[in-house]
Amino acid sequence: MSAHKLIAQKPTRKPNSRGVPFFLYYLYRALRAANETENFRYRIIDYQVFLFDYVHASPTINQTNGTFGFGYMDYYRNEDVFYAAALKEIERVQKSIDLMPAFSAENVIHFSALPWIDISVLSHTRSFSFPDSLPKISFRKVTEHEGVKTMPISVHVHHGLVDGYHVGLFILRFQELMNG
Repeated sequence: MSAHKLIAQKPTRKPNSRGVPFFLYYLYRALRAANETENFRYRIIDYQVFLFDYVHASPTINQTNGTFGFGYMDYYRNEDVFYAAALKEIERVQKSIDLMPAFSAENVIHFSALPWIDISVLSHTRSFSFPDSLPKISFRKVTEHEGVKTMPISVHVHHGLVDGYHVGLFILRFQELMNG
């Protein structure tokens, strides 16, 4: 549905001041922005629309064997609680050889990152043999030009649930949260 280049301003509180990886810093903010944008919490289940109170993250996590697995991370309003639980999930997935998370649900967002290369377009693999209304959000390499850091982000959504307007609300809120 949408691709956007996020302008990463200098946050007032640096991500590393909490000792967390940048991945979790921006993942928390993206998940918070999604939870604050109602349409990102809609899902179609058995041909009916549901609104979840919260959505959680199912990100791709690199494994030690060079592949990846999907994690499951609950959304917590408390950022430090989210980080603690997410770090445990990353460790679990990295030690695993499984592709799928230990737990999954309909109220997740699929997150992925391709931080090694600077690309402008990314499409998600999808099976059309079963209904899928889960948003898919991907982040790319952070680059810097004339002192301004940017990070491309792709947002794929079910257009019956989320319009460009709602993607815009999500992007604006995510940008605010990244600005600190």
